[in-house]
Amino acid sequence: MGEVEGFLKYRRMDPKKQAVDLRLKHFDEFMEPLNDRDLRKQGARCMDCGVPFCHQGCPLGNNIPEWNDLVSKSDWKKALHSLHQTNNFPEFTGRVCPAPCETACVLGINEDPISIEAIEMAIADKGFEYGWIEPLVPEARTGFTIAIVGSGPAGLAAAQQLNRKGHLVTVYERSDRPGGLLMYGIPDFKLAKDKVLRRVDQLKAEGITFVLNTEIGVDVTMAELEADFDRVLVASGASKPRDIAIPGRSLTGIHFADDILRMATKYKFNDSDSNNRVTARGKHVIVIGGGDTGSDCLGTSLRQGAKSVTQFEIMPMPVDLGRFPRAPERPEVSPWPAWTMMLRTSTSQQEGGKREWAVLTKKFIGDENGTIKAMETVDVEWQEDESGKKHMVPMEGSERTWPCDLALIAVGFEGIDKDFSLAITDRGQIQTKENAFETSSKKVFAAGDARRGQSLVVWAIAEGRQAAEAIHSSLQV
Repeated sequence: MGEVEGFLKYRRMDPKKQAVDLRLKHFDEFMEPLNDRDLRKQGARCMDCGVPFCHQGCPLGNNIPEWNDLVSKSDWKKALHSLHQTNNFPEFTGRVCPAPCETACVLGINEDPISIEAIEMAIADKGFEYGWIEPLVPEARTGFTIAIVGSGPAGLAAAQQLNRKGHLVTVYERSDRPGGLLMYGIPDFKLAKDKVLRRVDQLKAEGITFVLNTEIGVDVTMAELEADFDRVLVASGASKPRDIAIPGRSLTGIHFADDILRMATKYKFNDSDSNNRVTARGKHVIVIGGGDTGSDCLGTSLRQGAKSVTQFEIMPMPVDLGRFPRAPERPEVSPWPAWTMMLRTSTSQQEGGKREWAVLTKKFIGDENGTIKAMETVDVEWQEDESGKKHMVPMEGSERTWPCDLALIAVGFEGIDKDFSLAITDRGQIQTKENAFETSSKKVFAAGDARRGQSLVVWAIAEGRQAAEAIHSSLQV
């Protein structure tokens, strides 16, 4: 515990953000990290609780009070060591995680929670700045070979864990750069790609092999992987986007969210194939979907110079409790320390555009050339039946028409988009044994979104680590 009365002396502080009018001119990160003095104070706010519920809130089980205490004492190197015990890539989670640990912070019962995410990001960044993060090459090799399908957060975490146990790891990625959704699914202004690539460079130096532009099920079969490797881990993500089957869907100018996000990143890399990219410049943009991906589309469209951006959410607007509601203010359905169901506004949503709630898209409207020019919607209300199940009911007379030159579909993902010759759940994910990661094939394991469905980066890292341990144990039998 850094200071016995630290939580009484110091108020919560967050990294400052560059002014909106400035950050909309570029795609770079715009957070201004706290200085060392303020970070020490934030670490000193941690109360070293008898039962630290932040552990429960974090899927990785990060030992948050320990590294908060070390930061309060300016022992950054030990703090990094503590953080790396549970999290392979804290610079990722420190930037893109919604911080369920902060929702579960005990101080958050009646005060603003600890600035956990800001501290986590600072620890990792200092590790790179001072050269403390170095490749760890195993002293001996077991001779076992592992193939990992997908280089997103789950695949990268599993690769590092397995490699450090001495196994020979090869990661297959169908894109031209490693990183999965970290590379092409999250905009640069939230996670700069040099931060992804420097971790990949570390993994390569540790002995992990990356095979790019190779799609399993197309360029290499799953049967070939099973024949060539001792174990296979599928960490391909849940990359099959959910579509909207309504009139006008075949019109030009309607894209999945992934299209604009991927193209924006490739354009920043100055890739030659990005010249014919999907862009929002000069267009009325409507984003269908109110989640994180939809928010990323909003921020990307604003930076590209959209004429207007509107984001549709089919659910009603949640209650506005402010940024950090105290425990008595939280809804009964999600009390402390659970993730609170309430209105949240992302940094992209703070930058402009509009959010429309309880709106259902009914039809895409095109011009004489087959290009989208408008969308028709209807407002809906959610009614509860006798069993307690909620149903969406269109409101009579609430139809509206919206000008639209570019429609972006961001309504989630249905599961994996390739046939890996493995048992699949009715929700489209790879089926694994109960409370385990082994699939219908004894040599094949699954982790991350491919196994659990669309989720958070922090969950993907946690699953990758756990799957790696399961694979390692299976090789020791």
